[in-house]
Amino acid sequence: MDENLKREVILENYQNPMNKEKVDDDRYIKVNTNNESCIDNLDIYVLIDDGIIKDIKFDGEACAISTSSTSIMIHNLIGKTINEAIIFMNEFDNMVNEKEYNEELLNEAIVYDNIYKQANRKHCALLPYLGIKKALEQIKK
Repeated sequence: MDENLKREVILENYQNPMNKEKVDDDRYIKVNTNNESCIDNLDIYVLIDDGIIKDIKFDGEACAISTSSTSIMIHNLIGKTINEAIIFMNEFDNMVNEKEYNEELLNEAIVYDNIYKQANRKHCALLPYLGIKKALEQIKK
């Protein structure tokens, strides 16, 4: 993907993030994820029914990378089974950490394929995925 298009996708998802709203519904699992070295502090709300991610919303304050990464992640995870979501998240993690990954599975999340070049920004891109992993751990219990 062209670098200008990557910037455009990131900026669009930062300025107009998908599902950025607070949730007051007991059906949602709420987790908090934050970055201790900056302002990133997100509450992520996940609705899972019959093993399928039906909805994800988020609220809080975060930088452009965390906010856009959250928005893109939400777009890619809604409608997936838990196992499909785990595969997607593992591929994203591999990409960000310079490991082998399947580019075709990542859709627009591929915009972060060079984030590893800025080590301090890797955590920003991974932050929402850490939140979803916390939510999935709660389901396993």
